[in-house]
Amino acid sequence: MAARPKKNFVLLDKNNNDTNHVFSNAQPRGAALKAASRGFTDIRLRERGTKRVHVFQGRVDTVNAPANRPSWLPEKVKKANVKKTGVEHL
Repeated sequence: MAARPKKNFVLLDKNNNDTNHVFSNAQPRGAALKAASRGFTDIRLRERGTKRVHVFQGRVDTVNAPANRPSWLPEKVKKANVKKTGVEHL
């Protein structure tokens, strides 16, 4: 089974300018989850090498840790959540 190639996604600011944040993942949703876990809410990711911009809404929820958590993990953990709102073409 071949591994899927990783893609690089550049976070755009509200003026559609590139920022210094680059997230790597095979899928845009994975990159958006990484951005959401770092506190970004309006997530616009430009896929390098294409003219696509993936648009997401992100948030971070505080949830209970799983029952089989290791002893060092606190009872409440932060979990990123994203919803895709569309794809734009430059």
